[in-house]
Amino acid sequence: MEYRPLGRTGVQVSQLCFGTMPFGGDADEESAARMYAACRDGGINFIDTADTYNRGKSERMLGRLMKGHRDELVIATKCYNPQGDDINARGGSRRHVTRAVEASLRRLGTDRVDILFLHQFDTRTPVEEQMRGLEDLVRSGKVLYPAASNFSAWQTVDALAAQERHGWARLQVIEPMYNLVKRQAEVEILPMAQAHEISVIPYSPTGGGLLTGKYAGGGENLGRLHDNEMYNARYGDAWMHEVAARFATFCKDRGLHPVSAAVAWVGAHPGVTAPIIGGRNLEQLRASLDSVSIGMTPELRAEISALSRTPPPATDRSEETQA
Repeated sequence: MEYRPLGRTGVQVSQLCFGTMPFGGDADEESAARMYAACRDGGINFIDTADTYNRGKSERMLGRLMKGHRDELVIATKCYNPQGDDINARGGSRRHVTRAVEASLRRLGTDRVDILFLHQFDTRTPVEEQMRGLEDLVRSGKVLYPAASNFSAWQTVDALAAQERHGWARLQVIEPMYNLVKRQAEVEILPMAQAHEISVIPYSPTGGGLLTGKYAGGGENLGRLHDNEMYNARYGDAWMHEVAARFATFCKDRGLHPVSAAVAWVGAHPGVTAPIIGGRNLEQLRASLDSVSIGMTPELRAEISALSRTPPPATDRSEETQA
């Protein structure tokens, strides 16, 4: 396991981040404990959760598992999504963020979180108000480093500008979606992060399971890609399934596990700090852990990239990329 700088913080984090979204849902206590142990044994010190994951169960289970060695871990959680029926128990307001973090700390059984993500950009709350909420938590010691999930590049830069104007703690980490069939982050988000020395921990490196190889034959057995409305909308385009089939064939011909290769491909982008990996059980997780053993050379990454659509540049002047 390699370790990489977290933004400008001086903190070193593992090249893989363990995502605990299945905890308390698809993963019961026993499965969660086995996956957690495997990640720790593999050298992972970076763990991601959120208050909304299985209504707080993910944070509670993680809190129990990390007892006795909390200080060895870099823990990230998130807030934004509704936490009840109250109209104000959601969003990026200082009021909600403060209460959400206090609740997360209780569930996690810790006095602080290393990283707090705003799970989304709140279009109804001025950016200064959102960043002030993060600043208050940093000054109180409940949060060490502010972060943003699912922000666009312009929203991230807008937030950074607000923080700089007021002398507040800056965003140190962003969390976009990024995988072989979802490459929009390459256009502006990843270059922006590199320019501003912000760490990037992408989620969904296997495309919600699309790139695992198990759907390469098509048919009706598409699991959550078929049954889950969100994933069906996100990965339902025919061309994405065509890319997944080509990727599965490529991996078979090269003797690569598609999950390992998919995660390694994401992690090899120079703007990426640590892909977020996870699974319902240890068997699913192992291939993601094995990604660190793949020698993802620039040549191999280019071959895999060629299997998919390269997004046009931000200017949309595609002809210039072919000159």
